[in-house]
Amino acid sequence: MAQIDFGGVLEEVVTRDEVPLSQARTTLSSEVIGVLGYGPQGQGQSLNLRDNGVSVIIGQRRGGRGWDDALRDGWVEGKTLFDDVTEVVRRATIIEYLLSDAGQREQWPQIQPHLKKGQALCFSHGLSVVFHQQTGVTPPEFVDVVLVAPKGAGRTVRANFLAGSGINSSFAIHQDATGRARERVVALGIAIGSGYLFPTTFENEVYSDLTGERGVLLGAIAGLMKAQYDTLRAMGHSPSEAFNETVEEATQSLYPLMGKNGADWMVASCSTTAQRGALDWSRKFEATVKPLFQELYKSVREGRETKRVLDTCGASDYREKLELELDEWRNSEMWKTGATVRSLRPENWKQPAKKG
Repeated sequence: MAQIDFGGVLEEVVTRDEVPLSQARTTLSSEVIGVLGYGPQGQGQSLNLRDNGVSVIIGQRRGGRGWDDALRDGWVEGKTLFDDVTEVVRRATIIEYLLSDAGQREQWPQIQPHLKKGQALCFSHGLSVVFHQQTGVTPPEFVDVVLVAPKGAGRTVRANFLAGSGINSSFAIHQDATGRARERVVALGIAIGSGYLFPTTFENEVYSDLTGERGVLLGAIAGLMKAQYDTLRAMGHSPSEAFNETVEEATQSLYPLMGKNGADWMVASCSTTAQRGALDWSRKFEATVKPLFQELYKSVREGRETKRVLDTCGASDYREKLELELDEWRNSEMWKTGATVRSLRPENWKQPAKKG
């Protein structure tokens, strides 16, 4: 692996220079990748693998949205698409277990008996294996157990691939039964379109992932935006002004600059007034929220977050309750305002009708 300096810390990562796509294809040329689940990750990863010339078959419950998506994407029932996941497990040499976490727990008793010596069981999240006491997912000792976790949503995995880009992924080897686990998982990571691969463990992946989702990636940022929006509205600012100063300027101007050049460059490019505010108030926000992040990480490690996920997402009425919770966001003034603001972006302006 190549040694790269990350902020003064040397890390070993796998780059495309070390393992080009041609080498990954050669490694996977004798493999059949069985993707279980055609949600965002299953869809994105399987299509990228197929486009890169890898043999792929899909296991997905018939009648759901995933089944219809798979048919629309060109998977052929009875040849590359099966509604019996055990059939996919029997045919595949590498099984990508990409059902939801609750779905993995539910389906494991049907899948485990059909695993064979020499197969690889690949995850994109460490939850089921790390918290096996809650999920029951304990792979047999005769299969490789590996992980490739793209650092983005499945839709981004696909969109970046189609745009000629990629997305970074972590990889881990939990069990090397064949002696080829590393070779297989690295090839898989490159073939699904990873920009580069960095090593982790199943434990570190799930701890960091659950913290990130509940923190900066989703939960914390949504909560911060709502708090600022509500404060501005309470002080007499209009919905349009409050939303633009809270969300639109961040997502359309500042965050893209941060992603491209870093927060240091972004702040250096702002007005001196904005710079002073960022430098002074970032420390106050850090001091305020750091204890909350420590509490969050502790909850993740102790399994309280996974228990809640499995208990709620595995319930028969989960989707109905989820829609009710999401409706609170959809119907809030803030996000209704957001829909209007987005419609008024220049790229969404309607062109005037031509005369004559």
